Amino acid sequence: MNTNGIWRSAISLAAGSVLLAAGAAQAAGNADGSVKIGVMGDMSGVYSTGFSGNGAVAAVKMAVKDFGGEVLGKPIEVISADHQNKADIASAKSREWIDRENVDLIMDLTNSAVGLAVQQLASAKGIITINTGSATSELTGKACTPYGIHYGYDTHALPVGTATAIVKNGGKKWFFITADYAFGQALEANTSDVVKELGGSVVGSVRAPLNTNDFSSYLLQAQGSGAQVIGLANAGTDTINSVKQANEFGIVAGGQQLAGMLVLLSDIESLGLDTAAGLQFTSGWYWDGDDASRKWTQRYYDNGGTTPTFPHAALYSGTMAYLNAVKAAGTDESDAVRKAIGNKPIDDFFAKGGEIRDDGLLVHDMYLLKAKEPSESKSRWDLVTLERTIPGDQAYPSLADSGCAAVQ
Repeated sequence: MNTNGIWRSAISLAAGSVLLAAGAAQAAGNADGSVKIGVMGDMSGVYSTGFSGNGAVAAVKMAVKDFGGEVLGKPIEVISADHQNKADIASAKSREWIDRENVDLIMDLTNSAVGLAVQQLASAKGIITINTGSATSELTGKACTPYGIHYGYDTHALPVGTATAIVKNGGKKWFFITADYAFGQALEANTSDVVKELGGSVVGSVRAPLNTNDFSSYLLQAQGSGAQVIGLANAGTDTINSVKQANEFGIVAGGQQLAGMLVLLSDIESLGLDTAAGLQFTSGWYWDGDDASRKWTQRYYDNGGTTPTFPHAALYSGTMAYLNAVKAAGTDESDAVRKAIGNKPIDDFFAKGGEIRDDGLLVHDMYLLKAKEPSESKSRWDLVTLERTIPGDQAYPSLADSGCAAVQ
């Protein structure tokens, strides 16, 4: 893989792009021999429990501790900030981190609007980002950058498992309740493509603002649409609220099926199996999938972790991959590190047989899960069954189909 050569060729061809040109001009980033990692996340809002928050910081710090606490002969530093789900706040803080605090890597970036904004800003300054919370496939598609890495899942992979299973089981007529920003729109579009490719149809959709408390009007539209399946193209407390209220309205009892397009184990625990039983969803990792995952989960608890969700596991894995790349490169210079992280397979408890491609996408297996009946659960986190493993080359588009202009 000649990542740098590919990107430099693309940048020279796209001379009109000031942003990419700036990225090429400052390719070294903060190469001072000392590694500082910034965790930019939602520490207090709709995504703070399962995607981001204290659990995200704990995962990164655990990885640093397991790595030995230092690299290139100097201690590794971890800092964090709350972007409040606002792209302007995230961009301002990231600029401060890069310009004044010599941050080498920005991680988490939950919320796709935040992820897109910070990835572009950081790449213009030659800084690597690892998005683990943002979902939009645009990060490695039209908005791809030389230093942007998307690690864990995206809006293309999620419906490959969930929508495919539902449509093949007869749920062919869909209506979407969609979070009204980049993430929700991308998830609705990607899911619609899967539904239509399998012979289904989309009869309508409605957009709901982020952090909506009352979904009644949206659910009533979905209920009256005649759809067999109501696709929830949202996440976090928005998903929890919409599922709870759908059950209160008797929507599921009335014969319509809910499809949670981005659901975490923490959401199932919050909903309770009385409400969530039977809900199918796609995940980038499952804590009880094998011995290695179970052992990591126990250590995560012991190191201050919270719910064993796949974004937190992705943060740990991504941190280790980055630090190993710095060690292999012998420098924290961004071009060298990006080349090193792209040339080495990611094969750990999280991403078995994974690979970070030239477009920045980590391709790895995904998992179709199903919430258990209450009587089937034996412990607090024994909430789902593994229905199907989806190979990475089926879950994600090929490099040629990624939409990333620099690698076409």
